[in-house]
Amino acid sequence: MSDILFLAHRVPYPPDRGDKIRSWHLLNAMARLAPVHVCALWDDARDLAHIDVLKGVAKSVHLERADPSRLKAMAKALRTGGSASVAACASTALQAAVDAVLRDHPVSTIFAYSGQMAQFVPVGSRRFVMDFVDMDSAKFAAFGGFANRQEARRLFAFENATARRADLSLFVSDAEASLFRRDTGLGPDKISFIENGIDLDRFDPAHPRGAAGAGQGPLIIFTGQMDYRPNIEAVTAFARETMPMVRARISDARFVIVGRAPTDDVRALAALPGVSVTGEVADTRDWLAAADLVVAPLKLARGIQNKVLEAMAMAKPVIASPAAAEGIDAVPGEELVIADGAAAEAEAVRTLIAHPGQATDIGRAARARMEARYSWEARLAGLPAILGLAS
Repeated sequence: MSDILFLAHRVPYPPDRGDKIRSWHLLNAMARLAPVHVCALWDDARDLAHIDVLKGVAKSVHLERADPSRLKAMAKALRTGGSASVAACASTALQAAVDAVLRDHPVSTIFAYSGQMAQFVPVGSRRFVMDFVDMDSAKFAAFGGFANRQEARRLFAFENATARRADLSLFVSDAEASLFRRDTGLGPDKISFIENGIDLDRFDPAHPRGAAGAGQGPLIIFTGQMDYRPNIEAVTAFARETMPMVRARISDARFVIVGRAPTDDVRALAALPGVSVTGEVADTRDWLAAADLVVAPLKLARGIQNKVLEAMAMAKPVIASPAAAEGIDAVPGEELVIADGAAAEAEAVRTLIAHPGQATDIGRAARARMEARYSWEARLAGLPAILGLAS
């Protein structure tokens, strides 16, 4: 049987953030099809404690530390005219591990997860599948500013060249794939998509509430990695602009920001009336179970937001920005509420708090949509053909 080489820019386990959730489910699905060798970078030493979990799934595991110096990577990119994002993932040690796997094992397919990992894929006869997930160059362009626009141009040049040599490139949604097709001129035979799914057993509406969110007043939460710029901007605007309008009519409404690595600016939001910041929590499901509403007010979002899928799977009414809702197959107003801007967000929050029956109906419909459309089994059904393993 031919083997698969799986490359990832972060250790796929534990699946505690959006990119790792997708990579973990992809890895598990591949391991059921053929022996898989994992070569990945780590940037959090805590992930190394889970290497036995990876070894229980993969035939071999090779982990190397990512270069912690972002400034060093950016300086190198400036000298060479390349992308800082790609330079940040460069690793001679990981390249050596990749070369050894390809030399010692009958690998027929290389699956690279996140565009930066394409630099480790040699030109050759093996099938090369590139999972970009999102079009990262478009994200940098949206950030604005000279440095980000320069990185967008350089990263797009790398993405374009990678897609042209890959047998197939994947994105997380049809919208994201269509954007890339438009900008590169490549067709559906070269550019496709695999949507994210949701673990319906793990994100179960029956999950116990426990002590999370204990207190008086309606509970509104946001979940996410809190050193990520789009998340920081989202919670800052919601706390400073939307919550005052909500509390002007619902004085005991609470907004809790749930997620690891909050920056100093995020922690400072806890000084605002009705706003709290948890930092890292043991299990975000405890907070989702406790929430009356979940918000995803991102102004910049690429692909499909796992945080939205998770909340919907737990039958919570979600109020999302147009950007956060893009790519999610749900009926607006019935399974997901879309609100654009602080005034619309505040009105949606006040309406659902004032009408709990409506909020419950939206949550139940959201769960039904997840069950019908977003199981990982359904999302990954086409993986054998993608990997070139279909009979």
